[in-house]
Amino acid sequence: MKTISLVPMTGDAGFRCYYRFSHQGKSFIAVDAPIDKSDNPAFMFMQKLLSQQDILVPEIIAVDLSLGFFCLSDFGNVLLSETLTLDNMSNVYQQAIDILPKVHLGLSSEDKSIAHYDQAFVKRELDIFTEWLVEEHLSIILSDTEQAQLSTCFNMLNENMLQQPQVLIHRDFHSRNIMVLENGELGIIDFQDAVIGPITYDIVSLLRDCYIKWPQDKVAALLQYYIELVTPHSQLDNISTAQWQRWFDLTGIQRHLKASGIFARLHHRDGKSGYLNDIPLTLSYLVDISKQYDEFSFLYQLLIKKILPAMNDKSLKANVINVEQSN
Repeated sequence: MKTISLVPMTGDAGFRCYYRFSHQGKSFIAVDAPIDKSDNPAFMFMQKLLSQQDILVPEIIAVDLSLGFFCLSDFGNVLLSETLTLDNMSNVYQQAIDILPKVHLGLSSEDKSIAHYDQAFVKRELDIFTEWLVEEHLSIILSDTEQAQLSTCFNMLNENMLQQPQVLIHRDFHSRNIMVLENGELGIIDFQDAVIGPITYDIVSLLRDCYIKWPQDKVAALLQYYIELVTPHSQLDNISTAQWQRWFDLTGIQRHLKASGIFARLHHRDGKSGYLNDIPLTLSYLVDISKQYDEFSFLYQLLIKKILPAMNDKSLKANVINVEQSN
């Protein structure tokens, strides 16, 4: 009996472990997705749903739901993030954006078989920012007044999310979850957390990526490309450009607040400290956008007066510790 060797692959932010192996001259991916920490039925449901929309997702070759094991087809090693340059990003991102209408139309917003980004859902995500970044990571204690002002900001973000057309969203549609296949086509991974949510969520995830930042003129052009693409599909001809921009900007604030909190949680709770390096870029989006909206002046002031100084102080202390340890 031939022995199959599993080669560990770089993991994601979750609890799943991935391994590559070869069998009869073909490459496959083995996944260990603990059943107490992974929604494996959701992965299977979304894989089938997206496949039916002609979206390239890994094929499920074999599965054992009782153990949390999967065997998937292999999309290769090339992440979209590794291929992007300032010169090619517009064309490549248009290719990725072309996938989004297929995702959004994959499930009716009235379907009860999948979670909705409802008010409680949005609030839970925003609370991650306060609990894990502000309090746990930076040891900042907000006064009652500050908590009330931040809560007001959160309520506006919640309202923005809920007032948008609700569609199926990938929820993590960014350059590290898109694979470039050998034939140049794009394959989508990490889709098991898809929900019904605001129509601008996936385009924010892509264009205001937590791991790479692009010039505003290119982002604006690609956002317009997206709007023109989805408008006929979603019957949104009556939505002004200003409304689209506000939806996009405020959805981005919500996503980046959540993401910065998750990056801190990954460090403190899960021992995945590499994600701390992604917090400064994520916070930079929050500063850039919050200062453009008067109603988010409190958030802007909180960022520049408390959060960024505390982050800088934390980084300086970490550098001192590293220097002392190296000596």
